[in-house]
Formats: sequence, C-alpha cells, structure tokens
Amino acid sequence: MAATSAGPALGSVPPLRLRAGLIWPERDRRIVDGAVLTGADGRVVAVGADADVPAPAGVRSAHWPDAVLLPGFINAHTHLELHGLRGAIPEEEFFAWLQHIRRAKEALDTSAFAAAARAGLQEAWRHGTTYVLDTGTAGATARVLAEAGGAGVYFHEVIAPDPAGADAALAEAAAVVEAAETLPPRVAVGVSPHAPYTVSPRLVERAVQWARASGLPLAGHVAESEAEWAFVTAGEGAFGASWRRRGLPLPPPAASPVAYLRARGALASDYWVIHGVRLTDEDIRYLASERIPVALCPRSNRRHGHGFARMADLHAAGVPLGIGTDSVASVDDLDVLAEARVVAHQGKVDPVAVLGMLTWDVGRTIGNDVGALRPGGWADVVVLACDRAEGADAQAAAVLDGGAAAVRATVASGRCVYSDDPAILEPDSRGIG
Repeated sequence: MAATSAGPALGSVPPLRLRAGLIWPERDRRIVDGAVLTGADGRVVAVGADADVPAPAGVRSAHWPDAVLLPGFINAHTHLELHGLRGAIPEEEFFAWLQHIRRAKEALDTSAFAAAARAGLQEAWRHGTTYVLDTGTAGATARVLAEAGGAGVYFHEVIAPDPAGADAALAEAAAVVEAAETLPPRVAVGVSPHAPYTVSPRLVERAVQWARASGLPLAGHVAESEAEWAFVTAGEGAFGASWRRRGLPLPPPAASPVAYLRARGALASDYWVIHGVRLTDEDIRYLASERIPVALCPRSNRRHGHGFARMADLHAAGVPLGIGTDSVASVDDLDVLAEARVVAHQGKVDPVAVLGMLTWDVGRTIGNDVGALRPGGWADVVVLACDRAEGADAQAAAVLDGGAAAVRATVASGRCVYSDDPAILEPDSRGIG
C-alpha cells in the first residue's frame, strides 16, 4: 500500500542511500547503476556510479534495479488552496467557472484553505513533485509548506479591478510578505497581479513596482482565454461587460495581453506568465528576448476550451518553460507527467526537452538550488519504475509514458514523503527497498 508522510517539517533527517538502475541527475549526465547519498541536512552528499558513492555504516538504503531516479518534479503552477473544490465546479465555460470559484471561496474559512493545501501537497508528493509555484489568496499554502517540510514559492494574488480597492489589496499582500519573514529557507513568497481582467491598470503597476523594490518574484495569469483577449484588445466580451455593469473604467486597448502588461512595465525575467495560450509572434519574440518564463497548463486550457499554447514555437524561440497542473477545480489531479505528455505529444516537443521542463531546465530558471542532483544541492528525488532505455530520447519518452503510476518514491529535502512501500517512511527502518 502506498503511503505519504506529513512530517517532521524541519531539523535533522536520517541520511539515505538511494540506488537505481539509472540515475539522471542533470540533463547531460546519465549514470547506469548509480546511487545518491543524502545527508542529515537534507542535501546531496554524493551522486555517481554505485561503486563510487559511499555507504556509511548504519545508513538507510533502498535499491530499485528497474527504476530511474530523477530530480523531484517542479510544478510550475498550482492552486493548492483550492484542493477542496475538486469536482465541485462543474462549469466549463471560463467566465461562469470563475464566478462559481469566487462564490465557493467566499464560503471557506482559513482552516478549510489550510486543510486543502495540506491535502494538495500530499497529492503533489504522490505524483513526484517536490517544488511548487503556487498562487492563492489565503496565504495557507506558505504556512502548510513550512509546517510540512515542503518547498516552493507562494504567490499571493492581488485582486482589485476597482481602483478604489488598490490600497487594501496592497496592504493585504504586504501583511502576507511580513509574515513570511519567519518562513524556513525553502519556502518563499511572491506577488501575483491575478489577471488583466481582475486588476486595475494602476494596481498592476503599483504591485509590480512594490514587489520588485521588495525583491519578490512575480507571476500572473496572462493570455489564457478568448474572453481575456477580447477584454484587453477591445474592452469587450464577458469581462468587459462585467466591468461596465460595475461602472469600472476600462483599461486602454492593447494589441495583446502581453502588450498590455508590457505597457504597465510588468514583464521581466522575474515574472512568470501563467498559461500563455494566446500569444502573437511579437509576444513570443519579446518573451524570448527578455527570458520571461511561461508556465504551460495544457489540460486546464483544454478543459475550459482555451485551446493550446504554441508550445513548439515557444520552445524553439528559447522561451523558458515550465509545466503546471493548475488546480483540481479545473483538472482532477496534480499529475505533472500527464501535463508533460500533452506537451510532448500534442505540442510536438521532444521528450528530453519536456522532461527538462519538469526538472533540470526549469530548475535553472527558478534558481533556489532545485531541478538537479549534485553534491551540496537539495536532495529532492523522484523514483519511477521504468526499464532502462538506450538513448536519452527513448528514456525520456519512457518516463513520460510510464506516468504517475510508475512513481515508486518521492524524497523532499532528504526526507521520504511518499513511497509505494510504507517501510521507507519509517525513520528507524534498516532497509527500505
């Protein structure tokens, strides 16, 4: 029976020695019959061929001869606070879905958001994810990551289409950032001007200026839907009608959502563009030239009829890419490998590049010492049952096609947080595989 562990969050962890038929710690390094040794500080001590990695007396060890061991996956866009709404929002049409989400959230309290984030984090671990870029409005994800020993960035959403609400929205975000000063090193906070249709133009500018002055990363839903496009380019569509009903001043028209945010001074390499479905050629050239990352969420986009991002074009242009699941209110699970298969098969991106969007390449974009396994780096690991294939392309394709069902174990900061063998979760177990 598979099992997950909810703690302990911090402190010394029992060192592990993890051996597998194939270790793929970095894009250009694959090790047949390799091993990884982790330390009590949750970091990698050694990685290499099994014969070259120390086996200290008393260290707990596991051996998966028919598995591949990779850096833990990075989910580039989640909403863990919405995990309690799985199956509760049936609308597929985007505007109606958003309105139902808003009403459902109003009925939830702080404890409900925290319980949802805890359940979401454990599900992410079961799918091999060890680092999340999460957005929310309650601040629960940051607290849960800290308490449970998770890792990632919580982007607090700034929402206020009415200019009169700008001060309150910024004050709320500032309170979240102030509280984050007590968070552990692997949990960070950022700011998310939610979307062009929920944030007044001036608030976008103020939020971005404040975030950058405070050294905070940024993210926002950008170029996601046809309704957003109609709003930004012509003040029309469901969002335009909503602003008119409320008597809100419409923003000046722009050529695209990316152009709209460029005019606000928002987009730079510290700003994650979430979704990025409706992009012009000029948008893609700009994103590539400024190294602005895009979080692809293809299954969510399909659910709401948004279409698919120009994944192959973005990759060919050199835009930094990550892959996210969005929330379970849109997609029923947090299976990043299912998202990755869409990018590979429907997006027609080569498998190694797609696997890099979950590990090595997106890790370089994020920084924070994630996305690779090297001495001194964080010991974030996913173990997947997978026959060893000849060649990197074939191996990456096998990993993608094996999917979440192949996840045997997940190690986060040197602590086993998920395993299909519960013995691996026991800190005093002498053998775990």
